Amino acid sequence: ADGRIALLGPDVLGLAAELGAVDGPYADLPQPDGGTVLAQLLPDDGRSAVHRALELVRAWVAESRPDSARLVLVTRGAVAAGAGADPDQAAVWGLVRSVQAEHPGRFVLVDVDGAPESLPALAEALSHTDEPQLALVRGGVRVPRMAPAAPTAGAGAFRWPTAGTVLITGASGALGRLVARHLVAEHGVRRLLLTSRRGLSAPGAAEWEAELTALGARVTTASCDVSDRAALAALLAQVPDAHPLAAVVHAAGVLDDGLVGDLTPERLDAVLRPKADAARHLHELTRDARLDAFVLFSSAAGVLGGPGQANYAAANAFLDGLAHHRRALGLPATALAWGRWRGTEEAAGMGGGLDAAGSSRMERAGILPLSPDHGLRLLDLAVGAPEPDPIPLLLDTAALARSSSGAASLPPPLRSLVRRPRRPAEPAADGLRDRLASLPAAERDAAVLLAVRDEAAGVLGYPGPGAVEPDRPFAELGFDSLSAVEFRNRMATATGLRLPSTLTFDHPTPGELATYLRGELAEDTETDVLALVDRLTELAGTVGDSAERTRAARRLRNAAELLASPAASPSAGGPAAELDRFDAQSDDEFFAYLDGQLGDA
Repeated sequence: ADGRIALLGPDVLGLAAELGAVDGPYADLPQPDGGTVLAQLLPDDGRSAVHRALELVRAWVAESRPDSARLVLVTRGAVAAGAGADPDQAAVWGLVRSVQAEHPGRFVLVDVDGAPESLPALAEALSHTDEPQLALVRGGVRVPRMAPAAPTAGAGAFRWPTAGTVLITGASGALGRLVARHLVAEHGVRRLLLTSRRGLSAPGAAEWEAELTALGARVTTASCDVSDRAALAALLAQVPDAHPLAAVVHAAGVLDDGLVGDLTPERLDAVLRPKADAARHLHELTRDARLDAFVLFSSAAGVLGGPGQANYAAANAFLDGLAHHRRALGLPATALAWGRWRGTEEAAGMGGGLDAAGSSRMERAGILPLSPDHGLRLLDLAVGAPEPDPIPLLLDTAALARSSSGAASLPPPLRSLVRRPRRPAEPAADGLRDRLASLPAAERDAAVLLAVRDEAAGVLGYPGPGAVEPDRPFAELGFDSLSAVEFRNRMATATGLRLPSTLTFDHPTPGELATYLRGELAEDTETDVLALVDRLTELAGTVGDSAERTRAARRLRNAAELLASPAASPSAGGPAAELDRFDAQSDDEFFAYLDGQLGDA
């Protein structure tokens, strides 16, 4: 009731009574084998929900946890699968989606609809799926998936108002200017109210106003901070009664990218204000106006998440939630979760602020830029369509498949668009470990170094591992904070290890990193062997047939002799090396050879 956050253990319902005893942002309860930890994010009002989520995830990332421990954040009404989206809870999902992209496997999002039959399904859902995003709706479990959208009847037939006033926020930016010209030249809009922080003092603003006027529009350019509710109210009060406000296009926004470990509440608020707060003010101040359109320029980052964009993703997910909220109230709303735009000099969709290396990285990941003409055609299709939150995104599904180790490594919404290949494009989670086990010891160090150089080349867009010098620091090779995160995630997939976000900082050259990974993989292999021995010990008591028990005991004693002998090393020759030629033989042939070499025990 007091809005605090608590952690529960695996038995969600059984531990519910302990909620009142939890102190601090989170607390530990006994966890078997470091299993799932449930964090219940009790619904807060306004900004406090996403602030609390940031506090939780930053603390979780900063502390050492068992590999199997996951932080599960539970929201109510964050997604539209239930009764409708709460924009503030939706912002939590945007933030955590980006954190999931930075730290795969460590966070889970669960949204509940409040139906009595949904809560008992929570523990079961967490126990039976590794999906990172779930919605419990009337006792059923849903997961987010995207599908190609086909134009529906009437799509694109929306008529922009030609007599009333159309307000465009962020009008001095690249997208704002593209939209303004499009509405005037292609749709006959004749009255524009263009606003930005700098107004006519923005570079080229006066010339732009003159160009639109020459096309036949009456243009008013105003300086207004739309995140300031009073200033926005004063601006809207100036709209003449003869040409009342008829449509809103909210394209304002700023970027302040950074990994979640460096993100502060102040940096979060700085990005939320011009996009989310301004959208809230626009909604509240125009709620009683008879608008034909209320268009929000969102970003696919809010849907897919993006490393280093947790604050930006939160702001855009808020817009998506607001669109659903307005539709539920019977008000017009369309939030377009844009992908990348090409040919714009300022932030646009997921590509805002990207340099050439960042753009190349996104294209390798399968996210292609939209041309301005393509984007504006998609705008025309989306406004007035039945869906309140379309995702105008140009994808290369073949590149998506190549950039992942299978569908499960993609952001959840994209998993429906890529089939899991028969043989994964990237090494399986234990593929490198398996390769090392099959190599002589003298060759294993080189194999690990090659894997490190190969993954680094893939992240940096180099032609091959030969371009990655083993002793050259990652920073000099071209790594930045985002490429370091991508590299860490790829190495974690290749090795099956839980690797820290500071990987390239702690081991600053490919050679040093390979040495570290070689040691970790050796320890992991030893653990696997011991676990197998323990399992065989457990199974020994289940063998009933005496002849079978005798044969099994002979084989195990022979294996023990091999493990105890120095000759067991693949680099030392002897029986173990000679057995390599039996890889393709049957078990009976293999054990017949052992019997001949070692004799019956």
